[in-house]
Amino acid sequence: MIDIRAAKQNDVPAILEIYNHAVLHTTATFDLKEKTVEEMNKWFEKYNDRYPLIVATMDGKVVGYCSLSPFREKEAYGRTVELSVYVHENARGKGIARQLIMNIIKLGKQANHHVIIAGITAGNDVSVHLHESFGFTFVGCFRGVGFKFEKWQDVLFYQLTL
Repeated sequence: MIDIRAAKQNDVPAILEIYNHAVLHTTATFDLKEKTVEEMNKWFEKYNDRYPLIVATMDGKVVGYCSLSPFREKEAYGRTVELSVYVHENARGKGIARQLIMNIIKLGKQANHHVIIAGITAGNDVSVHLHESFGFTFVGCFRGVGFKFEKWQDVLFYQLTL
C-alpha cells in the first residue's frame, strides 16, 4: 500500500538517493553532479504549506517525492509554481507518481496557487502522458537548453490552471 504524507527532515537521505540516481542516469534533472546531504538539507528547508513537499512510502520506505516550488522570483509570479516529481527506480510503474501528483495538485489549490508548470525533458513520454492525464496542456518547447549525456536536450513545458 502506498501512503502519501508531508515530507519530514529525516526523509532527506531517501529523497537524496532517489534524486542522485536521477542525476546520474536520467534527463529528468539537469544537475550534472550528485547532491550532498548538506545541500539537500538546505533544499528541504525552503518547503512549507505554501510550497509543499510530499513523499510516497511503501512499507515505511520513501519511494518517491513531489514538490511545488516558486516558478520565478518576481512578485507577479507569486501564485505560479513549478511541479517536480521523482520515483525510486525500483518503484516505477506502480502508480506512485500519479498519487503524488494528485495530492500535490490538491495542496496547490489549498495554497491558492493559480497555475502549476511542469518542465519535462523531451523524450520522457511517460511523464508527458501522466501530466496530460491531469489536464496539463502543452504550452511550448525550449530547444537545446540543457546539455546532458553528450546531447543537447529540449524541455517541454506544460501548464495546469487551477
